[in-house]
Amino acid sequence: MSGRPLLNRRLDGLGTTIFAEMSALATATGAINLGQGFPDTDGPESVREAAVRALRDGHGNQYPPGPGIPELRTAVSDHQRRFYDLSFEPDTEVLVTAGATEAIAAAMMALLEPGDEVIAFEPFYDSYAACIAMAGAKRVPLTLRAPSFRPDLEELQAKITPQTRLLLLNTPHNPTGMVLTAEEQSAIAALAVEHDLLVVTDEVYEHLVYEGTHRPIAALPGMRERTVSISSAGKTFSFTGWKVGWVMADGPLVSAVRTAKQYLTYVSAGPFQYAIAEALRLPNAYFDGLRADLRRKRDLLGDGLRAAGFEVYQPQGTYFITTDITPFGEKDASAFCRALPERCGVVAIPNSVFYDDPDAGRTQVRFTFCKRDDVLNEAASRLRHLAS
Repeated sequence: MSGRPLLNRRLDGLGTTIFAEMSALATATGAINLGQGFPDTDGPESVREAAVRALRDGHGNQYPPGPGIPELRTAVSDHQRRFYDLSFEPDTEVLVTAGATEAIAAAMMALLEPGDEVIAFEPFYDSYAACIAMAGAKRVPLTLRAPSFRPDLEELQAKITPQTRLLLLNTPHNPTGMVLTAEEQSAIAALAVEHDLLVVTDEVYEHLVYEGTHRPIAALPGMRERTVSISSAGKTFSFTGWKVGWVMADGPLVSAVRTAKQYLTYVSAGPFQYAIAEALRLPNAYFDGLRADLRRKRDLLGDGLRAAGFEVYQPQGTYFITTDITPFGEKDASAFCRALPERCGVVAIPNSVFYDDPDAGRTQVRFTFCKRDDVLNEAASRLRHLAS
């Protein structure tokens, strides 16, 4: 074999995801896993039974339609109209994907070419970097800084160049929990229109907003025809393993994304698509109850982290809390997180892995609070040993 590296150079340095590494560490040590964002209880029983019913009735056991089953595409369209007064035509403007991660990958591969620049909020979810790299484009970080993690809109404007093709937005934002305000969205939309930029927006935490309001940027003037909106069922209905996501956009944009998506998985999650179609029609009380329960869990874990000695940055949304370990005299979140399971029996994620410049988040650690109360209480109790 030649001396050329086996791994495509575009993926150099990405390696195994931090989530796989830290979850394996949790398993090996028996630690409480507050690193990877998945609930430890299933979602609504009616939704689970809908999946069982679909399996038994033979719905989705064979290849479903490439764009997704009509029932789910219609339910996604109805959901957008119900919550945001946005209209998407189910047959041409909605595309079902294998979770939001595939939707992002397909969008990047479809809309970008080598040499294009993508501006994204930093810290960014790790798949963003990989998907931009696989498309041969260049990511340009717009750093969100503690304690508020608000985007600097003047800096955003300064980063736009003739090579800028796309803005990759994430609100509510993982890992910081920042939720864009109406004023921030309007300013970003104005820049996108002025510079004729595409916008891809990851909205998977749309129903997990505790302060502020989620509003899709696609609803703003001039944005409908340039925005690819992405969401999924995993976070909203607590069935993260089902991997049911969707793309919503103007017909030509969906057609472009579908062209790339069909060569990734083609189709997936057949019976689960039927179940999520029913889930999206749950009454408002479900969505309100989910939000209230997770807000309470956020406060429960946040209080425990403060009592343990962390500096806590209160998230406005998602199910993650970003903290700072400087009060412990610590300066390296990666080393801190790798030692934490042995020290306290808890796993967390170092935010530095979400930055192009690790120094920007070197002392930040992310915890998830989408767990049972007893698990959160036990984790907080264990973490109090850090101060002893």
